[in-house]
Amino acid sequence: MLMEAAREQMVEQQVRAWDVLDERILNTLRAIPRERFVPHAWRALAFADCEIALACGKRMLRPMLVGRILQALALQGGEEVLEIGTGSGYLSACLAHLGGVVRSIELHQQLADYARANLRTSAADLPIEVLVADAMQLAEESRYDAIVLTASLPIYQARFEQALRPGGRMFVVVGTTTLQEASLVRRVGAAGCSSESLFETCIEPLEHAPRPPAFGF
Repeated sequence: MLMEAAREQMVEQQVRAWDVLDERILNTLRAIPRERFVPHAWRALAFADCEIALACGKRMLRPMLVGRILQALALQGGEEVLEIGTGSGYLSACLAHLGGVVRSIELHQQLADYARANLRTSAADLPIEVLVADAMQLAEESRYDAIVLTASLPIYQARFEQALRPGGRMFVVVGTTTLQEASLVRRVGAAGCSSESLFETCIEPLEHAPRPPAFGF
């Protein structure tokens, strides 16, 4: 009962309070047991408004950011989804619960194994594939309806939008300071893209992603 109360408080006081009003999203966050994706040592913080430490120096996204990502992508069911950065597997499970067929790319074998174990325990019936690879080295065809990057890009990389099929959309955070810009990029036709600024946030950078040159005199 205490766990359920804490989960409901997370949904109502954090996620809904940050303008996530889609009941499908809120019900997904109620349905996916976030506490089972959190390392045991941090389980008491499963529903807290904070990033939770994972292996390999990574962190889980805050619940309210997960809610905003899901709302921005607006999955309706049956979409092919590419996730860059699997982490604990929690966002992967939420994406699949909303109807996505998820292919998740994780750089670190340890994290991929951890996510797979979490997904086997708590989302075994959902269509999720976890692959170990460097997303910066992948050459994806234009096949995805939705893409989400769970780490920021210091410099925007157009290569990721090329993996969207026409009409597809991508959630991405760009920047190097504590005020990074979250945007929704849409593939318009065969070649063009449009971008909509959503909000400001700050998350860790994607490993191996290019960075601006250091300023010097």
